[in-house]
Amino acid sequence: MRQTTIAKAVELIGIGLHKGNPVQLRLEPLEANSGIVFYRKDVSVSIPLKPENVVDTKMATVIGREGYFISTIEHLLSAIYAYGIDNLRVVVDADEIPVMDGSSASFCMLIDEAGTIEQSAPKRIMRIKKEVEVKEGDKYVKLSPSNDLSYDFTIKFKHPVIDQQSYSFHFSKEKYKKEIARARTFGFLHEVQYLRSKGLALGGSLENAVVLDDKKVLNSEGLRYSDEFVRHKILDAIGDMSLIGINFIGNYEAFAGSHDLNHKLTLALLKDPLNYEIVELSKAESKEMARAYA
Repeated sequence: MRQTTIAKAVELIGIGLHKGNPVQLRLEPLEANSGIVFYRKDVSVSIPLKPENVVDTKMATVIGREGYFISTIEHLLSAIYAYGIDNLRVVVDADEIPVMDGSSASFCMLIDEAGTIEQSAPKRIMRIKKEVEVKEGDKYVKLSPSNDLSYDFTIKFKHPVIDQQSYSFHFSKEKYKKEIARARTFGFLHEVQYLRSKGLALGGSLENAVVLDDKKVLNSEGLRYSDEFVRHKILDAIGDMSLIGINFIGNYEAFAGSHDLNHKLTLALLKDPLNYEIVELSKAESKEMARAYA
């Protein structure tokens, strides 16, 4: 199995979640061993996808360099990671990725439009060798050794529509598109009102998020899945864990995980080389991975 990039450049225009302005997004192929690189064309600054370039994790995952940043990258990264793309240039003309419908489905369609191609260099993956955990109170995120890739997530909210939800996702690209990609970000009406008072979430609406008041979902069409909330948390986690910079094999587990805890988990993982090994995929080893990304 070899490294991949997209077959052709593709682009779209959408609204930025926080500023509410149109953002042009363009995906471009990159040569082997380049990784994922973000580029702010309005200020001519490149920001490689690395944990050390994360500058904020309060409301979203934000990367930055030279005083410039790009916000809300996790939904796009979730789709890129799900397609097993190793090398890609992400070009935007603003400081955030367009929110689209609040899920990663639009980004999956964009990648489908571009197509993917194999490159000459062998694909490398990270195998988790030791358990790594980050805890804050009763919240935790954890990576454990496994022969495949899986995400087990539990959330708990004091809200009658959400309450406690758990979901176990054994990864494949096709399962991702069916089970995870369409799950939208969500928020509570009082939070949206507060954020707007601070000049944030100006692009947020019922068109790009599931919004709840104290008792119910306000979106007229309802939910896409009965457990859409926890599925979106898995979507976010897949995007956040791509900050490792390489596809990995292992089990991710979380209770009330967040962008911040996910970032701390990537740092804890990479801090000790004994936690993992980087291996090139031989033909024998690549069969399962090839099926996962078919």
